[in-house]
Amino acid sequence: MLTLQNLTKTYGETVAVSHLNLKIEPGELFGFIGPNGAGKTTTIKLIVGLLQPTAGSVLIDGVDVQRDPEGVKAKIGYIPDSPFLYETLTGREFLYFVGSLFRVNEKRMNQRTEELIDLFEMKDWIDLRIGEYSHGMRQKTTFSSALLHDPLILLVDEPMVGLDPKSARIVKEVFQEMTRKGKTVFLSTHTLSLAEEICSLVGMINRGKLITLGSVDALKARAGSNHGTLEEAYFKLTT
Repeated sequence: MLTLQNLTKTYGETVAVSHLNLKIEPGELFGFIGPNGAGKTTTIKLIVGLLQPTAGSVLIDGVDVQRDPEGVKAKIGYIPDSPFLYETLTGREFLYFVGSLFRVNEKRMNQRTEELIDLFEMKDWIDLRIGEYSHGMRQKTTFSSALLHDPLILLVDEPMVGLDPKSARIVKEVFQEMTRKGKTVFLSTHTLSLAEEICSLVGMINRGKLITLGSVDALKARAGSNHGTLEEAYFKLTT
């Protein structure tokens, strides 16, 4: 589903991502963890085509992101750490705008919009202007827009920021349901308990390099903390 081949991004003398090789299969819920400045957000932006790699390539469903950016983006759902929403649109108008960009037909757009409004409990405010929304309301709208076209792979940068506990639980269930259907979720997070709870595969990046990859139990074993938490393993492996 997702393959990174010697993916590298430099800014002058600064190496943000260095020769990153990674293969994530369909049905995988992948957790991407590491310190601030380790290269997590840069990697995601390279995957979705917002940045051009200095070297290496990104393949999604066998297609190179740089060679067919429009075709690849049709298969991607992306939730950035700082999403941009049009303040003067209502939430519903924004969803219809995003749906039109992905060429979702009108019947499907109507159906899917209503499903997402119900799922994220947005009915009471979806027709208010986004400029009036709280952070949590904006986050729910962003999630809905990323899921509207039923992507093959969902990439999420810090998903739980601003969400109340019930909404966070809904989001986790959405991730798990996607992987049960054979889709892929790529989750970058500092919330190690979240990665430990739901991720089937975890990659740890530090200073632009992938330092370890495996299941949560495998990472704990490598850190010598089989009976501890992922957080304990993280500190041992990144120090």
